[in-house]
Amino acid sequence: MKRTAKLFKKGRRQAVMLPADFMFDTESVYIRRDEEGNVILTARSEKERHRDNFLRLLKQTDVPDSFLSKEERNQSYTTRDPFEGF
Repeated sequence: MKRTAKLFKKGRRQAVMLPADFMFDTESVYIRRDEEGNVILTARSEKERHRDNFLRLLKQTDVPDSFLSKEERNQSYTTRDPFEGF
């Protein structure tokens, strides 16, 4: 069943008023045109939302300069036999 949506303009922008059953559970969507010229809206995936939230939180986090000094970051590798002792 086809549904209609209301279009409105503000300046040089155009917006679409979606019916309630087409609402997105996100703040932004991807938009593209297919080969026939139809406009397709796609919600961001949960993985992308988690990634964006992580990056946003990372920018907000204040990590002191003393956290993981250069020596602590440059640890040497050790080789061990996982079957030693059997």
